[in-house]
Amino acid sequence: MLLNLLRNAGSLSWWLVLAMLISYAALVFLMLPLHECAHGLAAYWLGDRTAKWQGRLTLNPLRHLDPIGTILLVLFGFGYARPVPINPYNFRKVRPKTGMAITALAGPLSNLLMAWLSLLIFRLLVLLSGGMVAEDAIYYREAVPFWMELLYPIFVEVFAGINIGLAVFNLLPIHPLDGSRIFGAFLPDKWLWTLERYSRYFTWILMALLLTDVLDRPLALLRHSIGGLLCLLSGLPNLF
Repeated sequence: MLLNLLRNAGSLSWWLVLAMLISYAALVFLMLPLHECAHGLAAYWLGDRTAKWQGRLTLNPLRHLDPIGTILLVLFGFGYARPVPINPYNFRKVRPKTGMAITALAGPLSNLLMAWLSLLIFRLLVLLSGGMVAEDAIYYREAVPFWMELLYPIFVEVFAGINIGLAVFNLLPIHPLDGSRIFGAFLPDKWLWTLERYSRYFTWILMALLLTDVLDRPLALLRHSIGGLLCLLSGLPNLF
């Protein structure tokens, strides 16, 4: 994320680089807390008060950010926050396994909601400025202030793109990602217990896949598909 920006900084104006840096910081301090808070709120709705008792039902980034996970997200585009504590045996409305899947899904859904809102805001601002969006370009009928050039990189590339990327990444059925909890809801208890037993090995496998770029192509295809759907819902062409 930040590394890509720094590599391309020579071809960008200084004010665009500064605006992108501020956008990255704002996104990190909003996106990760909202993602974790969504987990806690889903658990609270199902009857588990653990997150509330530990003060995690808040958007205060200091309650959620993990130093190493935040650095990884800023530099490479993937990372993590401090997991919200959840006790599945407190769930009253569903079975523990089903409840864990619901609480896990709440995080990626919050990212997709943020991405959709970002695209809606982008489209609205372009229309208000007298412009239109076609493919990946913005066209204006008349001259606009220089800050209008920030609409696409900030709202599409940063706020929408990174949220979609984080949602897609977290939906992978590999421990410790949210997708492993969702996938686990469809497995027999015996299989699920076996996967939990060897979960630390899956974490190392995930890191190896990321470092060797094996996941780049499938993740890009998923981002393109989900991004296209959100653009369709926003009245935009597929910008991803």
